[in-house]
Amino acid sequence: MLRIHHFPATRGFRIIWLCEELGIPCEVVFVDFSGLYRASAEWRAMNPVGKVPVMTDGELTMFESGAMVQHVLDRHGGGRLEPARGTIEHSLYMQWSWFAEATFARPLGEIVNHRRVFADRAIPEVIEEMKARTRLCADALDREMRGKDYLVGSFTAADIMMGYTLRAYERLLPDESLPEHAGAYWRRLSARGAYRAAIAAESPEQRERQ
Repeated sequence: MLRIHHFPATRGFRIIWLCEELGIPCEVVFVDFSGLYRASAEWRAMNPVGKVPVMTDGELTMFESGAMVQHVLDRHGGGRLEPARGTIEHSLYMQWSWFAEATFARPLGEIVNHRRVFADRAIPEVIEEMKARTRLCADALDREMRGKDYLVGSFTAADIMMGYTLRAYERLLPDESLPEHAGAYWRRLSARGAYRAAIAAESPEQRERQ
């Protein structure tokens, strides 16, 4: 069984959501998110930079969420939630998957990191610059989603990659509304049954049962 070492609202959510969409079981193991534990030799043996998540699948251990998504699709997906390899649609699927993490999620992460490291010494200009980069990404997504329900034809794992980033956007920038088409897209994603099931899987009640 897939095992996801996870903390609520972090990137392991992508894999939990994917498993819900595919209807395959996974075990969620909740991690002590304290800096002390994540710096421990025990956790660094799982993730060398001390971040979350980690996924195990038999003898394989992985610590990068986008790669985990692709591994699950390749090994357990049976061709679902991904366009056919070698097609234009698959190239666009990869583009939007990587955009969601490497471009859109990056300034959100920098806001979190800056606030955590500098706390009451946070520099407003730095925060505003990261917000501006985030708005640029949101506008790019908005243009793409005009007249579309999902990023590449029907729902794919690229929408899961993007959905996590939009969830983070909503949580970290509550005063920054998404533009019209991006906002409608996010509401569509967050209304999916598998999304709601993944949210339930990381609830406090579920955490207490681990």
